[in-house]
This record gives sequence, C-alpha cells and structure tokens, in this order.
Amino acid sequence: MKAILSAILLAATALATPAWAASDVVTIYAADGLHDGKGSWFETQFDTFTKATGVKVQYIEAGSGGVVERVAKEKSNPQADVLVTLPPFIQRAEAEGLLQTFKPDAASEIDGGSATYQPLVNNYMNFIYNAAVLKQAPKTYADLLEPSFKGKIQYSTPGQAGDGTAVMLQVIHAFGSKDAGFEFLKKLQDNNVGPSASTGKLTALVNKGELHVANGDLQMNMSQMAQNPNIRVFWPAGPNGERSTLALPYYVGLVTGAPDAENGKKLIDFLLSKEAQSTVSSIAIGVPVRKDVTPTDANFAKLHEAMQGVTVWTPDWAAVLKDLPGDVARWRQATGS
Repeated sequence: MKAILSAILLAATALATPAWAASDVVTIYAADGLHDGKGSWFETQFDTFTKATGVKVQYIEAGSGGVVERVAKEKSNPQADVLVTLPPFIQRAEAEGLLQTFKPDAASEIDGGSATYQPLVNNYMNFIYNAAVLKQAPKTYADLLEPSFKGKIQYSTPGQAGDGTAVMLQVIHAFGSKDAGFEFLKKLQDNNVGPSASTGKLTALVNKGELHVANGDLQMNMSQMAQNPNIRVFWPAGPNGERSTLALPYYVGLVTGAPDAENGKKLIDFLLSKEAQSTVSSIAIGVPVRKDVTPTDANFAKLHEAMQGVTVWTPDWAAVLKDLPGDVARWRQATGS
C-alpha cells in the first residue's frame, strides 16, 4: 500500500513540475525583440552560453506587460529564473517584489540599474512605415490624422505593451501636456485599427501593406528589416516642430524564488559580459549598455544615422509607474478601447 501511495505522490510531483525545471536548464521570460529572426542576438548568446556552461536555456516570449503578468501569476510557484522586459514594467516587477536583489559582475560598467535589475540593451521608441506604399515618412503627428490612413494605422496597447505605453508617453511629451496628448490620440482613433498586445506582430502587417504605419522600437525594427524589406523607421515632429524619442532599454533581472537562481545569475552575467555586449550592435542592431564597449561596426553607424536630428529624452519611470493606471484609464476613455 505504501509503495502504491509513494508512486502516486511521485507521479503527482512530476505532473506539477514543468519539464524544464531541471538543474541543467535556466528559464527566461522575455519581451519580444531580441530573439527575432534566425541568428538573433538571444539565439547566438544562448547557444554560446550552453556550450560554455552545459546549461540549456528555456525561452518564453510575450509582450512587455505580458511577461511580467505571467511572473506575477506564478509568484506562489515561480517558473522563471530571469526576466527581460521594457519600462515601466521592469519597475512594476521590482515594486511588486517579483525580482530579487542581485548585483551582476558588470554593474560598475553600467548606468541606470537598480538593486534588482540592470539595462541589457539600450533602445528607443519609434514608428515604422511601408516604404513601398508611402513615398516618404509622415513628417508630423498631424499627418497621421489624414483620411488616407483610415484603417491603416495600428499601435500596441498602452498598459499591456512596453512599446505601446511608450507611444502614449511620447505623444504626451510631443504635445506638451496630457490634455493635448490624449486629445490627439482621440482623433487618431478614427484611423487606428485597434488594440494589439504585442508590438512585434505589427511589423509583418506593415511590410505586407495591410498597415501603412505602426509603432515599434529601434532595435527590434532594425533587426526585422532583413525579413521585412519594406519597413522603415521614423519619428514624426510634434506641434513645436521637434522630432523626439524616449529611451526604452531592455532590462534584465533575477526572478524572486527562481527555481534555478544560480544558473539565472550565470546567464545574466553572461549577457552583460564584455564579450556578449560587444556583439549587441553587430547582431541585435541595438546599443550596448556597458561603458567600456564602443562599437565600430556598420550596424552601429546605421543606428546613429537613423537617429540624426532626433532628440532623446528619458521619462521619470517612477512617476510613470505611479500614474500608469490613471493614464491607461484615460487613454481607454479617450479612444473608446
């Protein structure tokens, strides 16, 4: 009888434990962007990490808010070891106790981190358009209100997607106030297709011409151009004539209660190492976060050229996180979403 009971308990334990929760597998939940396309930065770094350590990487991808939501739902029984996402969702993860204190070896070479997370790849908010359909990028936000764009514009959902949240913040910044920003987004709704939880999925729609304009971020979109040759990045000017964008880094942190915290630490240290960071621009078409890494490759030059004439600003992410529920509610009211 005891043998039968033991067998039942062992079977129940096996069913309750994910197949990847093994000592030789580390699990990472990540926002989309760094794993796009064959030979992506994540793919190459994970392969190199596995060869160096013998530890396999289990990769789970969703929107920026979606990966944090999943970690939150699993708080009583954590499944992820490492979390990669955009602001303000990394700040939300820290505020809700979803990340544990960890100081990577590279922390002294990186600015903008906290006790629980560090920047992984520097990045910036942008829009994309179909260059095969449009002769030139829309020059201003007002241009996006033209009737010719009806049903041809889509941006990811603020509060769910990091890039979508960035659209809301950027519009408020460009128009100088929340009142003016939400008034513009209300008008833009006449041309907007509707909500999207993930930004990365919009690229193919723009490339095919189903959409003419969508939102994105510079690293993701530049890396997607090889498979989506019709897309181009742009930044429209606000009412004051300035083209601007907000800094939108990918952040990495160690999950509280991580089932394999030691290998999670190893993976974070590996991704922030000088060797891995030296390939961020050449492979991911992103900007490395280490101060001792200075890229000279063609992709870095391409990024620099794309951002000529664009002013970069950084939000107060603590204030953004505090105001986010109210701002998202106001966005929903303004857009009817």
